[in-house]
Amino acid sequence: MSSTSKKHRDFVAEPMGEKNVDALAGIGDTLGSRLTEKGFDKAYVVLGQYLVLKKDEELFCDWLKDTCGANAKQQRDCFGCLKEWCDAFL
Repeated sequence: MSSTSKKHRDFVAEPMGEKNVDALAGIGDTLGSRLTEKGFDKAYVVLGQYLVLKKDEELFCDWLKDTCGANAKQQRDCFGCLKEWCDAFL
C-alpha cells in the first residue's frame, strides 16, 4: 500500500479538468495563493510546467521551491501526484 494522501488519490483518480492548483497534493492554501499570484491558478497550468521540464523531478522540485517556497515534502507530494496522473492519463 502506497503512502499517498487522500488528496493525491482523489486527484489521480480522474481527469484534471479545471481543478484549482490547490487540488494538487502538497499544495495547500498558502502555496496555492502564491502559485495563483504567479499565474499558476489551475492544476493543468502546473502540469504544463511539469511537462516543459520534461517530467524531471529535480528540475520540477527546484521550480516549485523557487516559485512558491514549497518545502521538500510538498515538492515530492506535488511531483508524485503529477507523475502518477501522467502515467494514468497521458
